[in-house]
Amino acid sequence: MKFLKVFLMVLVVLIAIFFIGGMLLPKTYSVSRSINVAASDTVVYQNIADLNKFLKWNTWSKMDPTSKYDLKGVPEQVGHQYHWAGEKSGEGEMSITGVTPYQQIKMDLKFIKPFESLANVTFDLSKEAEGTKVTWTMSGDNNIIGRWMCLVMGGMDKMIGKDFESGLQSLKEMSEKK
Repeated sequence: MKFLKVFLMVLVVLIAIFFIGGMLLPKTYSVSRSINVAASDTVVYQNIADLNKFLKWNTWSKMDPTSKYDLKGVPEQVGHQYHWAGEKSGEGEMSITGVTPYQQIKMDLKFIKPFESLANVTFDLSKEAEGTKVTWTMSGDNNIIGRWMCLVMGGMDKMIGKDFESGLQSLKEMSEKK
């Protein structure tokens, strides 16, 4: 009987640590990377805002070539979206929610499986002397499990920052070929 009391006390303490500690961890995240592309803002913009082209340079599309994609809407317009389902990449959808041609593309990124979450994605483009600077930013809210995952994994920046860098490098290569 004493063992059961000790076990229950330890369990209660661990649950309290999980919830109280989780409330103290960051509630939001933001990851951002930039690259200079030796191509016009028009070419770069089209390679991002046309999700058919986006899928060709997107890091996560390359990681799971068995994914199935369903695209809807008019490229480069609000409402253009794609849905994916893959063994490695899970399931989700990305929709363009705002465009300022050749300057900015805003998207909602909804993850459905393996975990539900919603993120805001922004691509900012600015003309540079040698082409176009692209800044890719993703931000969102962390639920309590996400907060602990970020703590254990070193934060969202550490978890996906390299994927952003790889994706931007692929965007650069694709854009500079034209």
